[in-house]
Amino acid sequence: MDLAPDVPALVRELTRRADPLRLRHDVEYLADRPRSRTRAPEAMLRAEAHVTSELAAAGWRTERRPFDVRWRLGSTDRHGHRALALTLRMHRRLTGANLVAGLPGDDDRPTVVVGAHLDTVAGCPGADDNASGVAALLEIARLLGGLPRPPAVTLMFFDMEELGMIGSRFAARRPGRTRQVTGMICLESVGFFADEPGTQLLPAGFGVAFPRVAAAVRSAGQRGDFTLVVHRRSTAAAASLWRRAAGAAEPPLPVVTLRDPRPDGLLGALVGLAVPPVSHLDRSDHAAFWNAGIPALMLTSTANFRNRNYHRPTDTPDTVDYRRLAAVAVATAATVTFWPAGGTG
Repeated sequence: MDLAPDVPALVRELTRRADPLRLRHDVEYLADRPRSRTRAPEAMLRAEAHVTSELAAAGWRTERRPFDVRWRLGSTDRHGHRALALTLRMHRRLTGANLVAGLPGDDDRPTVVVGAHLDTVAGCPGADDNASGVAALLEIARLLGGLPRPPAVTLMFFDMEELGMIGSRFAARRPGRTRQVTGMICLESVGFFADEPGTQLLPAGFGVAFPRVAAAVRSAGQRGDFTLVVHRRSTAAAASLWRRAAGAAEPPLPVVTLRDPRPDGLLGALVGLAVPPVSHLDRSDHAAFWNAGIPALMLTSTANFRNRNYHRPTDTPDTVDYRRLAAVAVATAATVTFWPAGGTG
């Protein structure tokens, strides 16, 4: 059955209930200090408590899933790092925890995972990276929990993304325990927008690797006013659905979709190591699900290719656009409600 005609109506309903002030409160609470399991553990526990409390108020049940991993290749979370090739680090041992939430009684249906990472790099309050993603995820919980028949969705708040997606790599092994996971949406730095020409940068070699996307960004004056939706063939229909929902939101969100040509699974990860422009598409928790063979897409405002505050002390709550962040939450809630059964389109 084609549910696409119902998308605008649902978006209008969710828009009426979405609250930019609520999103601002969440971002301001989370981003008043850096959050890191290794560098600022008390702040991480404080952030966990806020997330758990807000989810409980919205009717969700939260489980804390600890992990203890040894000798894992990852990255450094030191303040100010930008060059991906210079961040690699071998971690001898890391102990952390993800938060996983579901609605009571919804334990059997195949589920879609929606996730965002809770931690920051050292010295950075992380309003956009990634309190914006966490706040949007909390708003999605409120929006979906208020529906008469909520879809089957699992919410995940990942630890140690800044250390090399450690938490999501752990979660992707058994994302639904005994449930089938049909897809995943990652919210990564989704709250920073810039309308002026020339505010959107492109990675080196990007125009060669992705000429259509590069041409679209350049023809629009390289304005950083859009949400980038990164997908693969397995989530092409989901990306199209998100674009449709975003266009019906208020305010309407410009969307640029980018298809990663790699297959899901280990082969896709290996190709990314060999092709630098493609490796930028792996820079958040969705990559762990891709590598586990689970269809996924990433939503992002492109981090350091737009936001000069990326990984700096100036990544503060006053730089986030809360009306557009609310529209991101609405479009995502609508997308998981009508998640395409086959994934491709």
